[in-house]
Amino acid sequence: MKGTILINPYDNHPVQKRKLQRMTEEFSALNIEIEVKANDGFAVYVKNGAIECNLHSDFVLYFDKERITPMLLEKIGVRVFNSARATEICDDKMLTHTVLANEGIPMPDTVAGPLCYNPNAAIGDAYLDKVVEKLGLPVVVKQCHGSFGEQVYLCDTRRQLEKILEEIKSQSYLLQHYEKESRGRDMRVIVIGGKVVCAMVRSNDADFRSNASLGSKCEKTIVPSQIAAMCEKVARIIGLDYCGIDVLLTDPPKLCEVNSNAMFEKIEQVTGFNVARAYVEHIKSCIEKHL
Repeated sequence: MKGTILINPYDNHPVQKRKLQRMTEEFSALNIEIEVKANDGFAVYVKNGAIECNLHSDFVLYFDKERITPMLLEKIGVRVFNSARATEICDDKMLTHTVLANEGIPMPDTVAGPLCYNPNAAIGDAYLDKVVEKLGLPVVVKQCHGSFGEQVYLCDTRRQLEKILEEIKSQSYLLQHYEKESRGRDMRVIVIGGKVVCAMVRSNDADFRSNASLGSKCEKTIVPSQIAAMCEKVARIIGLDYCGIDVLLTDPPKLCEVNSNAMFEKIEQVTGFNVARAYVEHIKSCIEKHL
């Protein structure tokens, strides 16, 4: 069995490097040959109207968010973890909420922001009034593409909201009701092969965001059945082999975000669970069924 890990050529973040290291270690431990390639080397492309592929692998583990490469790979029968569609859904926060809407998944009230094609156009007063009327203040603003809690803003006043929207109006964003009950606190749940495998509670007294990269305190936790059922349902609907799901600790608990390329260094440290090994074993099992 042989696989390829495709990585973003510009992502030099230390936690991404350690994730790559952990995965290669666990592939090696199970005697699975693995190569690592940057996603700028024409691994797959269109030539004379047909797909050309320079990979000779039984599977691809995709550590990137660009959606065309996995689409091309899947079109020629290569098994990709996670799938192109699942990666696309998770990479766009508004698309995540759209796909999960009407599926019985509790979520904060969420509105898609209108995309502004004219950089000189001003954010209208009527629009701001509607946002405040519909979602209240404070209100959360999220750019649809972002990681590590970046591109997420809490606007306490109408003036702050206007300022943030002026800055990001030409990019995809969403607006969301602020769940103050879960300020700076959530649960990160890891789901592999459709099953919850471990979780931690993240708490930050200094920030409304709870990302570990922002200095949150992380503690191992047992996942309540209600949250486990929700997370497994989310993974099933989106079609994820592996994900980290962030759950707001409200009553009832609500889905915050779904991460198809979730880091796991911190949760391995906190819980003692070997996330990398579990993911590799899932991949191995999937491929063996089709070899």
